[in-house]
Parts: sequence; C-alpha cells; structure tokens
Amino acid sequence: MTQAKIEPGEVRFFCGSSNCQLAADICAYLGIPLEGTDISRFSNDNLYIQLGASVRSRKVFIIQSLSPPVNEHLVELLMMLDIARGAAAREIHAIIPYYSFARSDKKDAPRISITARLVADLLETAGATHVMTMVLHSPQVHGYFSLPTDHLNSRPVIRRHFQQRDLADTIVVAGDMGRAKSAARFAEILGLPVAAGNKTRVSDTEVRIDGLVGHNVEGFKKALIYDDEIATGGSLLELSRILIGEGIREIWVTCTHGVFVHDGLERLAAIPEVKEIVTTDTVYIPLKKRPPKLTVLSVAHIFGEAIRHNYLKESIGNLFVYGEGQQDG
Repeated sequence: MTQAKIEPGEVRFFCGSSNCQLAADICAYLGIPLEGTDISRFSNDNLYIQLGASVRSRKVFIIQSLSPPVNEHLVELLMMLDIARGAAAREIHAIIPYYSFARSDKKDAPRISITARLVADLLETAGATHVMTMVLHSPQVHGYFSLPTDHLNSRPVIRRHFQQRDLADTIVVAGDMGRAKSAARFAEILGLPVAAGNKTRVSDTEVRIDGLVGHNVEGFKKALIYDDEIATGGSLLELSRILIGEGIREIWVTCTHGVFVHDGLERLAAIPEVKEIVTTDTVYIPLKKRPPKLTVLSVAHIFGEAIRHNYLKESIGNLFVYGEGQQDG
C-alpha cells in the first residue's frame, strides 16, 4: 500500500457520537487530528451541532455509524453534512462504517418505505459528495446511491484472525441462504467446506430454521458461523441448536457488525459450545458490556487506507474482496 501521506492542512476529520473510538483510531492511523464537534440539545430537545474547526475549501471526512439509536445518529450525520456544505467545504465524505438501513432494501409489504434508498438520497441532499461504508446487508443497496460510493469488506481482517486457529474438522456455516455466497468465498479462502441455514423470518425478532443445506455437517467437530451482522442473535441461537444436535462440539461465531440488542450477545455467550464471538469495531461496544468470549477486531486501517487512496486519487481495488482474483474500484 502507498506510503504517501495526507496533507493535514487540506483535510478536516469529524465524528458524530456513535463511534468516536473508531474515528479516533482511523485518524491515528492516518496521523491526522480528529477535530472536536459540539453536540448538545436545546430546551425543546432539538439537536445543536457545531463543527470545531474551519472547513472552508477543505476535504471534510465525517465518521458516523448508524448504530442504535439509529435515527438519532442519522440526524446527527445529516446535520454535520449540511454544516460542512454551508461552510464551503470543497469535498464532503460521509464515512459510515455500519449502514443499518441496508436491511430495508425492498418493498415486501404494502405501504412501506424502501428506506435504504431514501437515506441514500438524504445523504446526497444534505451535502455528501462521496460515501464510504462496509459490508452492506444487501449488496444491491450499493446501487441505491447516485453519488460515488465505496463498499469496503472486512473479510481480510476476519480471515487473518481465524487462520491462526486450528481449523481441522471445521465447517463454515452461513447464517442463512442470503449469506451463502459470501460465506462460500470465505470458506474457499480458508480451504473449508460450507453449509447454510434454511431460514424463514417470522418477524423482526423471530426466525425459524428448518435445517441445513449444502455440505453435510455430519463428522465435523467445529463450526464457524459466518454472518454480516448480529442484532438479537435469534437466527444464530436457533442455528447453534441445530448444529449441536448434528454433533458439533465447538462453535465460533463471526460477523462484521456486532449490533447486539435485546441481550443477543449475552444469550450467544451463554451457550457452552460457543467458544468465541468475533466481530469488528464498526459498531461501538462499551468495554463493560464485552463478555470474555467476545473478540473485537479493528477495521480502522481498512478505512484509513481507503481514505488515503481516495485522497491521493488512487484505486482502492485491493480493499475490495469479492472473490478469489477479483478486484473492483
């Protein structure tokens, strides 16, 4: 990767309140200061935001994950984009490590919003000239953005972590058929077979898994469950039950976005056969809420390199990992 540096006087980095730690780590990687942002409330509960440094004629990077409380963090981001535009920033880059609205990617019921597209339009309306995100729940959401968008992948970080493990007698299992293709690529890199849960979603918090498809898990002792995000953990709790019933003795769970709501993390960690839960830092998890089984991998260097390449007008193809030998960007 290039060693050329960003000129500090040409850029400004800010973050909202959702993931200040990742923002600080990205800036530390780049050797650029993270400027302050004043976020408070008026007496009527309206948000007040002021960027802490001049952005005039500069390239501005605003880092904000759309993690819970999602709507609060979205409004913060939109206001910060609008502020930068109104203050005559030359470029405005919305760095969104976790784009939660990617789950609202289709109209599968009457009178509902395709919110992934709506929010993509709102980002541009607010002033973003470029978006950078990581592992969209539905890859086609990338096409909902009409402004330049970089869709980064966490797979190299997760791959390196598990390559240090003893993977003998291990099978990769996708959380559902929607993740089967991505899980197959991951399994191929590790030289492992792959299966997937046959899932039916009953509601936002209830799922039913009727069994497994793909490679037979019989004879394997360990399973590596691979998913893009975990919220309540309901799918993986049910999948773990099925795997244990098939004779699996050890389970590793991994995802890019560890949202972990409604005690999802605690319930997964309570399963004796689940030995490790691996996620990245796209969603901030307070240290006091991290059980011993949880491992959090940093993706700050991936975003840092993508930002550096973008600044230097270089390709970021080596940061996209779609399949063996494939690049994009």
